[in-house]
Amino acid sequence: MISRSGGERASRSPIGGSDLIRLAIGIIGIGTSGPLIAWGAMAVPVAIFWRNLGGALITMPFAIARGEWRRLSKSSWGWSILAGIFLALHFICFFYSMRLTSVASGTALTATQPIFAALWLRFKGRRVDYRVWLGMAISMVGVLIITGVDSTLSTRSLVGDLVALLGGALAAAYVTAGSHVQKVVSTTTYTTICYLFCALTCLVVIIPSGASLISYPRFEWLLILGLIVGAQLLGHTMFNQVLVRVNPAVVSLIVFFEVPVGALLAAWWLGQVPPAGIIPGIALLIFGSGLVATRTSQLQGGKSDVD
Repeated sequence: MISRSGGERASRSPIGGSDLIRLAIGIIGIGTSGPLIAWGAMAVPVAIFWRNLGGALITMPFAIARGEWRRLSKSSWGWSILAGIFLALHFICFFYSMRLTSVASGTALTATQPIFAALWLRFKGRRVDYRVWLGMAISMVGVLIITGVDSTLSTRSLVGDLVALLGGALAAAYVTAGSHVQKVVSTTTYTTICYLFCALTCLVVIIPSGASLISYPRFEWLLILGLIVGAQLLGHTMFNQVLVRVNPAVVSLIVFFEVPVGALLAAWWLGQVPPAGIIPGIALLIFGSGLVATRTSQLQGGKSDVD
């Protein structure tokens, strides 16, 4: 996840060459997520458990070194834990969508996260720019095109689309919960707590299900390692570093490149070539969601978080 602490990003300069390199690495990193998930056969909660436990263990030494966790208020702990629970639910939807529908459709529909965030702001009484409503309308047309085409392919694909949309809503809930704590807590401390409780939430799901935690072939563990190194570290870490200097609205737009990157990798690795009819829907959805993301980012004062 890409997150930022408001107090650490007071000033930003134009995107420099080093930040462009980080953004390129980050896009490729998160772009590998969908295809790797679709490639695997490990039980979904188990895969999420190991991915986030691995991420938490990697960031934990840095969080402990900061010593910040000792001074966290009950409110900060509570919001961080709640964010971890929402993250787990979002990941469950995202992982299942990757295995039920195409990577292109699933990642595009999950990218509706900014729309749900904007709707929440409106529900809370915040004024929403007319361009946000326009973006929502454009995105909705894209959603209808994608789900319409997928419904003609199979019920399985349509269910995957709906699960991806739910994943987008849960991602917005995760971002909203995290925004309550990220202004006062560093990214390292917050993500360590969040990833850890995301893993624990999945463990609660795994135990009654009877799914094995360790009995999987080596190939499945290589995929988990790929998710930790690619999406978790190279992807999210690079974007976190760039957000120190670059406007989050710009980063939010760039992150949408995850959709075509993921689709291209899925075509290369898995032979998944999306139907031609879906492509206009994906284009409309990304354009509309990007419009919502930029306006919502400014309305929120620049907070940004991306899967």
